[in-house]
Amino acid sequence: MFEKFFTDPSFDFETRTLLGGIHYGAGDIGEMLTAVASITDGDATSWVTEWRMLAGRIETTGDACLNAGHRVSARQAYLRAAVYYAAAYVFVDGTEAPDTQLTELFAAHRRCFDAHVGLLDPPAIPIAIPYEDSDLPGYLFTPADDGVARPTVILNNGSDGPMTFLWPGLGQPGLDRGYNTVIFDGPGQQSMLFDHDIPFRADWEQVITPLVDFLGDRPEVDASKIVLYGASQAGYWVPRAAAFEHRLAAVIADPGVIDVSTSWKDHIPKELIALLDADDETGFTAAIEAASQEISPAMEQEFAWRAKPYGDQPSVYATFKTAEQYRLGDLGKQINAPIMITDPEDEQFWPGQSQQLYDAVPEPKLLATFTNAEGAARHCQPMGRSLLEQRMYDWLDETLAR
Repeated sequence: MFEKFFTDPSFDFETRTLLGGIHYGAGDIGEMLTAVASITDGDATSWVTEWRMLAGRIETTGDACLNAGHRVSARQAYLRAAVYYAAAYVFVDGTEAPDTQLTELFAAHRRCFDAHVGLLDPPAIPIAIPYEDSDLPGYLFTPADDGVARPTVILNNGSDGPMTFLWPGLGQPGLDRGYNTVIFDGPGQQSMLFDHDIPFRADWEQVITPLVDFLGDRPEVDASKIVLYGASQAGYWVPRAAAFEHRLAAVIADPGVIDVSTSWKDHIPKELIALLDADDETGFTAAIEAASQEISPAMEQEFAWRAKPYGDQPSVYATFKTAEQYRLGDLGKQINAPIMITDPEDEQFWPGQSQQLYDAVPEPKLLATFTNAEGAARHCQPMGRSLLEQRMYDWLDETLAR
């Protein structure tokens, strides 16, 4: 498809994801490639340092622009700075003092993001979604402050995506087409994890139903036209929620995921999978300990980052068994909303599962393929986001019109 930016697969994928946001002002090609060129391949400290330095420089530019009364320039700079701070903390677990750095970088990310959305016209509306004994933080974006009730697209992030992954590329394009858009942090996501230590949950309908209740009471929202989109791991959460929450007008899974745990198991030997399937914790733990000398620092860091949202598990075995709870089973047949499922070529985390989800859900449904030839292959089409935007919103326009 393209020459690799890094031989380290995680570094390379994150770089492609970042570059995919340039079309939406979520980065500038020159400053981004300059940072990439300065990063030592596979070195987490180098990655964090370069993106943090760039983010700080661009935030300073935003502050100067705002102080001089240049609101548009400030708004643009704050978005880029927010993206770069978020890029920095993805690999923070591979550095010294990761907890301290994560706290600082995440606070800076949200500081810049809040500054950006506060300078929009109209500004984003901060929302607090009632959830059990607390609230889920989010933002409601509207095309105009005119009191009109509009179709509303909920943009549900994946396992570790920042708000800057969804807002510029799918949120603003929704406003351009007359939709409201909503972004939020659910359990285990970003602020709910980093600030409150609240982990993921498999039964995501317990998140989406309160959100639909909340939006249905908002004067800006047409309660009959609430749409739910899910990126990455939310390709499981969104169909799961839609199987129980039947007020949704349409659903998009990007991509389709029926078993989250396969993305974990695909990276371990078959012997270990057999031990998991046999519920042999003793054997699994012994095998992991025996192989510990062969596990690279990069693999340890990747595991630490991916395991964090599943809560404070007592062992590696417990983490894998927790991930196994994230399976759709036969719930797909309960979905009553039209559903679009993306199916990117060379999907690296859940290959083949988009087709499996498509086969499991009732009509009306669409399997939308994205290919190498289009520059839109791999998980969540990292460098083909404008193509996703076009196909998704065209499908939504036609689906809601029917």
